[in-house]
Amino acid sequence: MKNPFTSIRLFYKETMTELKKASWPSKTELRDSTIVVLIATAILGSYIALIDFSLMNGVELLTSWVRG
Repeated sequence: MKNPFTSIRLFYKETMTELKKASWPSKTELRDSTIVVLIATAILGSYIALIDFSLMNGVELLTSWVRG
């Protein structure tokens, strides 16, 4: 039976090797990317809220005409 600790040690070693190859962003790049993500999230959230509000009012208008 294979020793599980050998597999864990090998996995850890390979993971550390791959992480050293990675290109990590600078603080400026990280800050700029974070700002872009926050702005995009705000824009998308506003768009979804506007569409939801419009559809809700449209459905209420249609149901009031049908009942009415």
